[in-house]
Amino acid sequence: MTNFYRLLLAGFCCIVSATHAQTTTKLWLDEINIKSFSEGIPAVLGKTNAAGDSMLIDGQYFRHGVGVNATSILALSLDGKATEFSALVGVDDKGNKDLPHTFYVVADRKILFDSGEMRLGDVPKPVNVNLNGVKRLGLLVKVNDEGRTKVYANWANAQLTMLDNYRPQNIPNSDEKYILTPLPPQTPRINSASVFGATPGNPVLYLIAATGERPMTFSAKGLPKGLSLDGKTGIITGNVKQRGAYLATLTATNALGKATKKLTLKIGDTIALTPPIGWNGWNSWARNIDQGKVIASADALVKMGLRDHGWTYINIDDAWQGKRGGKFNGIQPNEKFPTFQKMVDYVHGLGLKVGVYSTPMITSYAGYIGGSSDFKDGHITDAIITNKRAFRYVGKYRFETNDANQLAAWGIDYLKYDWRIEVPSAERMSVALKQSGRDILYSISNSAPFANVKDWARLTNSYRTGPDIRDSWNSLFVSAFTLDKWAPYGGPGHWNDPDMMIVGNVTTGTQLHPTRLTPDEQYSHVSLFSLLSAPMLIGCPIEQLDAFTLNLLTNDEVIEIDQDPLGKSARLVMNENGMQVWLKPLADGSYAVGLFNVGDFGKTPASYFRWGDEKPKSFTFDFIKVGLTGKYRLRDVWRQQNLGNFTRSFKTEIRHHGVVMLRVFSEK
Repeated sequence: MTNFYRLLLAGFCCIVSATHAQTTTKLWLDEINIKSFSEGIPAVLGKTNAAGDSMLIDGQYFRHGVGVNATSILALSLDGKATEFSALVGVDDKGNKDLPHTFYVVADRKILFDSGEMRLGDVPKPVNVNLNGVKRLGLLVKVNDEGRTKVYANWANAQLTMLDNYRPQNIPNSDEKYILTPLPPQTPRINSASVFGATPGNPVLYLIAATGERPMTFSAKGLPKGLSLDGKTGIITGNVKQRGAYLATLTATNALGKATKKLTLKIGDTIALTPPIGWNGWNSWARNIDQGKVIASADALVKMGLRDHGWTYINIDDAWQGKRGGKFNGIQPNEKFPTFQKMVDYVHGLGLKVGVYSTPMITSYAGYIGGSSDFKDGHITDAIITNKRAFRYVGKYRFETNDANQLAAWGIDYLKYDWRIEVPSAERMSVALKQSGRDILYSISNSAPFANVKDWARLTNSYRTGPDIRDSWNSLFVSAFTLDKWAPYGGPGHWNDPDMMIVGNVTTGTQLHPTRLTPDEQYSHVSLFSLLSAPMLIGCPIEQLDAFTLNLLTNDEVIEIDQDPLGKSARLVMNENGMQVWLKPLADGSYAVGLFNVGDFGKTPASYFRWGDEKPKSFTFDFIKVGLTGKYRLRDVWRQQNLGNFTRSFKTEIRHHGVVMLRVFSEK
């Protein structure tokens, strides 16, 4: 073969190869698992609007597309293997008529499409953008919904043109899971709360949580009459009839040494003197929760060592409920919980507490029996369960007293009460629980209206300040970084609750998967919850914890800040240039401080997405700007290291969406 023909053949092969490389396929966005790409809070649905109804914009129906609710963030990794995105965008005809929506297409930080403000009734606008070479794609609908519902918008006929049948992937979350906190020493350390409240005459269960080498023995001096301590387990039980504040000294001893801690027992009208910390099953197992999983979770809390750091509650969420019956005609467990009382007793035997879920509605959100009925005896029919959405309202007949008495008889310690919160229902259950003869922590959910915050603080032990949390920075930001206005109302006995924790493996609307929060965001998550004096309820299967997540949840200095007996929430004292400073006063006169690099989140369309090229920022913490004057000794809480004495400022570097958490001691 001559050189001429060799060159001709080589050129022909290149043409064939190039032609093959450009093979494209059209992919409807509703053909992928679109929920897994959503970093907003409400659900997104394919082929319908976000309510599950037909997709309709300005009278025009669409068979394909993605329906979204409120501010919506869809983040897709394309890896340069897409050529085009097209859609028709607009507000759904069943959406909110008052709120303007803006649609953005953002590719590798560049805005490729901006719809401008659109309202219900506007003609849908076409989108057609070139995606050649694009690595990451963001589809954003921005709307100032302020907690309003039915804020529906649509990416109608949304379609990607892909190369070689490539399908979009989730944005990778492969950042190093760096561990900051050293392991606790083998000498004893007592980690349980230093203050505990109980009602006169009601049962007490308090565990002396302690780390250190086992075996370990426990003792106590100054316990009031009626309480006794098991020296082998550290479990304090009994009841105290006389009101008052009692100061006890707790001791934990092993072969390497001894630790002591002062405990103030307040017998009076207020329980939950520190925020509850433990585990909730919903983001682990959702409707698949059963008795075996609950017991396994309690065992894992012990085996993984979390109990020794003060984690206490094992809470069963929705899907445990069966029918009404028993001595009190209260809600009974369903077939997934065949020996409910034995399960409760077993968990109590570990020194842990048990929580359950209910609602004042006829049906729960998962479709199980609730606390009211349109039937006098409170029974539920198959027709009601089949049409559960139609019965999410408070019925004519209400059973708060029945259910509270049944919970008390079982020995339940915590009630999550879930519905679109209003004062009358909250108050009825509050009264019933207080009259039940047992201290049951009362937590209401979800999205408590801020206008009634004084009622929630008066009636409940914790109240959900926002919607259900999701494992995304957007959801964490909305749930926690916006709570400054709530701060004055939270405190001992009544805590602001930003919802469960989203670390580990979670199932928040999709199948069980590793949290989409980066390691930096997870440090920020746990830090801010601690600073806010928030309830901390682990939302992942405990037995699946990896070394990073376990380390994240077992820093005793972080937990101590959350459990500080003063019970003050941190306040946002500085918010500028993408940096936030939260300052929390503590009972010993020191302060806890969180320095957060929030990266101007929400201020630009690109800021809603993670692009993979984010860099740390240098920050100078100016003491005087936040009202601190004089000399201070600083301690890095996550690393548990003293940093030295500083007079006016402290300079540090903070990773993107990360935190530096400090304990600040006056050296005057």
